[in-house]
Amino acid sequence: MNKRRILHVDLDAFFAAVELKRHPELHGKPVVVGGCGDPQSRCVVSTAIYEARAFGIHSGMALRLAWRLCPEAVFLPLDIDTYARESERFKAIPAAILANHRGCRYRRGLSGRVRRA
Repeated sequence: MNKRRILHVDLDAFFAAVELKRHPELHGKPVVVGGCGDPQSRCVVSTAIYEARAFGIHSGMALRLAWRLCPEAVFLPLDIDTYARESERFKAIPAAILANHRGCRYRRGLSGRVRRA
């Protein structure tokens, strides 16, 4: 009997993880990514690492409110080009793994494209 296996990858803090990879000195600090990175601007939090979430900061929250909840947080601007490059690198990993298994498929999120080996 074939057993169905599902791999779920949580990329909720992906942008922040990319920033931590670029700035390892920020590990352990509350990092918030959103807008131009200025907490006084009228932008919203795109993502925050778990150290920032402990203060109640979450995606979609105004950067100003996030700053009020945690003024010591590190606020970084969005860098969509870098996130897109890192995303393509990441998505290639499960695609390569599944390409070696007959009958497996890989769905790329909202794009709806399905690859079959």
